[in-house]
Amino acid sequence: MCYIEVEQGVKIFVEDVNPGPGSIPILFIHGWPVNHKMFEYQWNILPKYGYRCIGIDLRGFGKSDRPWMGYDYNRLADDVRAVVASLGLNSFILTGFSIGGAIAIRYMARYAGYGVCKLVLISAAAPRFSKSKNYPYGLPVEDINALINQTYRNRPQMVAEFGEKFFYSKITPAFRDWFQDLGLAASGHGTIQCLFSLRDEDLRPDLNRITVPTGLFHGAHDQYVPFASAEVLHRGIPQSELYRFERSGHGVFYDELEAFNEAYLHFLRK
Repeated sequence: MCYIEVEQGVKIFVEDVNPGPGSIPILFIHGWPVNHKMFEYQWNILPKYGYRCIGIDLRGFGKSDRPWMGYDYNRLADDVRAVVASLGLNSFILTGFSIGGAIAIRYMARYAGYGVCKLVLISAAAPRFSKSKNYPYGLPVEDINALINQTYRNRPQMVAEFGEKFFYSKITPAFRDWFQDLGLAASGHGTIQCLFSLRDEDLRPDLNRITVPTGLFHGAHDQYVPFASAEVLHRGIPQSELYRFERSGHGVFYDELEAFNEAYLHFLRK
């Protein structure tokens, strides 16, 4: 565990598991509004297969610093690039979930995929998270604005209600409370400003700049990022493979835990 300064006065928390010689590095970018601990049930097994798991907490989330500014996709991708440089990563697998998938796409476009040999996008909030006149998928802008307004007034309730539609499978109360606590570990302003980015950013011009094998993992019952969005990504990203999970929602990494881990490992080892 360490902190890496990504710009003057801003440090990002990094957890690095199994960094020994010969380990294949995977850099994980978490979703909104949680932190890198969401990948616990992947990290439990990946080191057994020779993988090095590197998790970052995005600025404003988890144990990272909480600056007032810097929550647009460009700056968040710059933070990832600073971590990559500090750790000297090369030929690594970049894995992003939800907004983390969006940031991973921007990293690939902004830095020509520097150091990345494979890309994994899980329930990616891309190419858009919100509906628009020429993009019929995603959440209505009004719904995202409602999340923003609720975060200003009652963030714990917002996180609890957001979590109600996150998973398709039945989760235990203990797991629900744990996952909600991950969301409450974030800063309020970081939570809000990332919602602005989710609402307003458009990654469609970035897709054809991805030139590495890409795995798309998406639940058929995702209520936040419809499966149709994954199909758009599949059409737009060369060398992409789409994995559909019939009994999963947005939280595909846990809804079908064994099936997801098996498919994820299959893609990593191809």
